[in-house]
Amino acid sequence: MLELHYYPSNASLAPHLVLLELGLPFTKVLVDRTVQAHKAPAYLALNPNGLIPVLRDGELVLFEAAAICLHLVDRPGAPDSAPPLMPPPGTAERAQATKWLVWLTNTLQANLIVYFYPERLVDEGNTEGAAQVKAHAQAMVGRQLDILVAEFERHGGPWLLGGQYSLCDAYAFMLCRWTRGFSGPASAPARERPVLAAWLQRMLARPAVQRLIADEGLVPPLV
Repeated sequence: MLELHYYPSNASLAPHLVLLELGLPFTKVLVDRTVQAHKAPAYLALNPNGLIPVLRDGELVLFEAAAICLHLVDRPGAPDSAPPLMPPPGTAERAQATKWLVWLTNTLQANLIVYFYPERLVDEGNTEGAAQVKAHAQAMVGRQLDILVAEFERHGGPWLLGGQYSLCDAYAFMLCRWTRGFSGPASAPARERPVLAAWLQRMLARPAVQRLIADEGLVPPLV
């Protein structure tokens, strides 16, 4: 049985959504950040980084959300009715999908982490420096959201890869959701960009996303 170690609205959200989209049986293990459970010895034995999520698949233990998602979409065992969430390996379409997934996790997500934890990049107590780092990170995320907008406008399709819903949509949904608290002149949230707003509504209409919202107890604003 697959076992997802998660916390609501954290980076475990994308693997959780992929599991629901694929219809794979799994159990959830709450890693309670409020009591630092992700820093406890038992959890560090699974992920020495002390970060969420972790996936256990029998003897296999994986961390890093994108790696977990790729394992799930390539893993046998999904029902025949499950949508193919990545193009076939070795194709140009798979290369493009991998490009966007890596960009999402290495570029957009990386800057969002800086936005949420700017104090990690300055000396302790440097609140002014942390505020400056946070503002610059928000502006960088804004420019990257514009790249997403441009890609949707380029191909004109309903999903990030064009006509086919994919893992990239699930991952981008998580990250765009993280911008819901943006305000001020640095950058607006994803939902205030019309192209992304329409895509986010398509995401929210998906049954797997509705199940995700219920499973994690997410409350408005959802995006």
